[in-house]
Amino acid sequence: MNALFREARFLLGLKSAVAAILCLFLLSAVAVGAGLVEVARQQATIARIAPQQAADVAAIADWASREKDPGNAAYYTFHATWDPPSDLAFAAIGTRDVSPYVLRVRALGLEAQLYEGEIGNPEAALPGRFDFAFVLVYLAPLFVILLFHDLRSGEREAGRLGALEASAGSPRGLWRARIAVRAAGLFLALAVPFLIGAAVAGTALWKTGSVLLIVLAYLAFWITLSVVVARAKRGSLANAMTLAAAWMTLTLIVPAIGHVVINSAIPLRQGMELGQRQRTAVHRAWDIPKSQTMDAFFRTHPEWKDTAPLTEAFHWKWYFAFHQVGDESAADLARAYRAGVLKRAAWSERLGLVTPGVAAQLALHRLAGADPSAQIAYQDRIRAFHGALRGFYYPYLFRDRPFGRDDFARAPVYQAAPDPGGWPGGLLLGLVGMTALVAAVGAWWSRREGL
Repeated sequence: MNALFREARFLLGLKSAVAAILCLFLLSAVAVGAGLVEVARQQATIARIAPQQAADVAAIADWASREKDPGNAAYYTFHATWDPPSDLAFAAIGTRDVSPYVLRVRALGLEAQLYEGEIGNPEAALPGRFDFAFVLVYLAPLFVILLFHDLRSGEREAGRLGALEASAGSPRGLWRARIAVRAAGLFLALAVPFLIGAAVAGTALWKTGSVLLIVLAYLAFWITLSVVVARAKRGSLANAMTLAAAWMTLTLIVPAIGHVVINSAIPLRQGMELGQRQRTAVHRAWDIPKSQTMDAFFRTHPEWKDTAPLTEAFHWKWYFAFHQVGDESAADLARAYRAGVLKRAAWSERLGLVTPGVAAQLALHRLAGADPSAQIAYQDRIRAFHGALRGFYYPYLFRDRPFGRDDFARAPVYQAAPDPGGWPGGLLLGLVGMTALVAAVGAWWSRREGL
């Protein structure tokens, strides 16, 4: 304990070390603050949905209920869906920065509506918004390198290494205390702003503890690597350059190459292409016989096959039928797109098992419910809600039932899902495993070199 207090006083006397820790603290605080502001903005946007939705429906009901035409009600009424941020989203915005979290849909063809704003496009999320995850993954390792690259070489270059170890009684205890104090300073610089943000956001305790575990594991990796490099009998500049090269390789180069390989191996047709196919099928319906459209619709919706036959006049049931046929024409592309996004995300997690930065970032996104799988889950909920809308309007459209003012209130209402955050166990174990591997290799190398 005395050694720890001694090293703490020594660290406080190093202006450069104190400045580095304070700088990391400020960066963490700014990132947490920016995350809280962004989440508050998203929550305010979502809070405005209900009154705006009610006002829009009331305005449509005022005139549509006069003729009681169900087609007017189904065509002009937009229904809001939303994906609220989790209680940890302030720390890891993830795909919420590039994907819509509010989408208003009608009972018309969904694909064109769904992909007017791309949902779940992980390519656009790199390297990401300046949030706590960004500070931890990209910036924290630089501060670790700054504090640990000259752990021994600095004392040796100052000519006091031998005297320091002799006076300490236990050289190993000296270095352990120095490592522990500097590591604690870096951890607190990250943890304190995060804990304040978690308290403001009302983050669940298990998520708060999980983030702290990720911070510990990620710092442990870089500290272990820095200590291994610092034990070599080389100068401080050589150590710093070696660690900087490791940071660039593990944090920037390898993840970038990995994503290029993943995206090349799993090509995706973007959502706009799906919307284009759906629109093409919809526009084509105006140029082909109505019976051809209705036959295609009845193959997947036989329950409406006994409805009155169409005439040459326009009828809403034909209009909504060819929108659904258009959706079904793009269904195979939609399924392939969804599977491709999830497959890319799965391979990104595999990349995280050998790349600490990717592991830490994906683990935080998983906890915050801000990863591609969470966005795909939101998309699935929209599809289910759209199916409920069609199920509500179709009896009016296909049975020519009048649609009055009271019927507007019977329309399905979207229900947001509970907090989507999940436990990133495999990624956290990957971080721990990489740290253990570096430590084992470092111990073997030290024995081999007699350090």
